Amino acid sequence: MSNPIKAVALISGGLDSMLAAKVVMEQGVHVEGVNFFTGFCVEGHTHAIRKRKGRAPKRNNALWVAEQLGIKLHIIDVIEEYKRILLNPEHGYGQHLNPCLDCKIFMVKKALAWGFMQDNGFDFIVTGEVIGQRPKSQRKDTMPLIAKESGAEDRLLRPLCARNLPPTLPEREGWVDRNALHGFQGRNRKPQIELALRFGFNEWAQPAGGCCFLTDAQYSRKLADLWDAQGHKDYALDDIMLLKVGRHIRPAPHFKLIVGREKGENHYLEGYRRQFTALKPVSHEGPLCLIDGAPSSADISLAARVVARYSQGRNAASVTVAAEQTDGRRQELQVAPFAPTEIPTAWHV
Repeated sequence: MSNPIKAVALISGGLDSMLAAKVVMEQGVHVEGVNFFTGFCVEGHTHAIRKRKGRAPKRNNALWVAEQLGIKLHIIDVIEEYKRILLNPEHGYGQHLNPCLDCKIFMVKKALAWGFMQDNGFDFIVTGEVIGQRPKSQRKDTMPLIAKESGAEDRLLRPLCARNLPPTLPEREGWVDRNALHGFQGRNRKPQIELALRFGFNEWAQPAGGCCFLTDAQYSRKLADLWDAQGHKDYALDDIMLLKVGRHIRPAPHFKLIVGREKGENHYLEGYRRQFTALKPVSHEGPLCLIDGAPSSADISLAARVVARYSQGRNAASVTVAAEQTDGRRQELQVAPFAPTEIPTAWHV
């Protein structure tokens, strides 16, 4: 018996990557998924920390997709390697700090290395790209660029829009039937939803770039603020994780407040309180606040007033706030809460 044809599929957790893998599986191809952990993924982070509105479950959607498809998923840590892509994208950023084109090239290249160079025996790569769906990375002119610069060349198959592109090696070799592939294009999701229903899927993650924080305007502002404050473009994993949580308020260039917005975020921030000066109301219910930087005594007093503003004592004449520094020193401050109009909009990152 000849060896089965094998494909490695990039699984983001969204509808398109799920459908692309399924289309190929329906043709008898053995598919396994890869998911690259950059540190900027939405899934499994704030969705698991904060209380979410609505009925959407708290889950890692890439793992959930693999479960629905019945395939093995390989999650690969690329945090350090990804820095080069984010800090110096050859093809520039999208609308925010999202290096989408460089990111796609990087991930296809990594999938190629994992699937072929490490003797895992895969024959081609599958992605859920659709022409015209993303303004930066999913255009007809960028499709061949991704294939070329990643090194995948014509071993890169896009099952959802393949009939709008030249035949690839898997199609020419008969590993997949081109007539069973699709010609989707544009941002209309109806064809994908109809295909999902035909496959028997009645649930999927919402699209719109939601799998990466770098497509989010607010998160990108926080990251740019971090770079400005430290004077260089770099980051540690803890830095980018904390950017996902809480209100970020910078009253002055040399320090920033991270204020929990609800119980889940407060619990999460507890894990970092020994690394930062930490403030918490003791006379009223209220948030945990971490001070990132080198605050003076006056700065800590100002921070206490901000914390009081977001506590249950916001309308009280005074609130007692405990401040604990990293060396264990603790003090209690009696402060008057800021009124909403006293906190300048410019302070909010």
